[in-house]
Amino acid sequence: MRSISDLDFARKVALDLLSVRPRSEAELRTALAKKNVPSDVVDDLCARFREVGLLDDAAFAATLVTSRSEFSKRGKYRIRQELREKGVSDDVAEEALAEVSGDDELTAARAVAAKRSRALEGLERHVAQRRLAGTLARRGFSPDVVMQVVKETLIS
Repeated sequence: MRSISDLDFARKVALDLLSVRPRSEAELRTALAKKNVPSDVVDDLCARFREVGLLDDAAFAATLVTSRSEFSKRGKYRIRQELREKGVSDDVAEEALAEVSGDDELTAARAVAAKRSRALEGLERHVAQRRLAGTLARRGFSPDVVMQVVKETLIS
């Protein structure tokens, strides 16, 4: 038996989690469920946190997209997958991903390719192409971007 009410306990757990990093509503709900917080308390808490701006999936998605595209050099496919895993709705994810232009994605892919190409020196051309294409695909870049960057990188 807890010495504090379920709502107070849930609030403390939620604030502790949100103080570490932003979270989606689905992530927060999952974490609270693991702590055996009743679902009605979770619903009330999430509603209150949305009202005061502590829980905002659109802002969370925008922050994650910016972070992953600019700093981690990830492509839209990979970012979309990560947003899905974190429980962000497809509509919210697409809205956030719309902020990443094709040029931004191409620039990020070129940066990854430039870094990776040093390790590919001395390999046969087809092996280098395959490895670079695989690296870019795993980072979530579209097939068009991958092919364009592979051609640019290995031709020059």
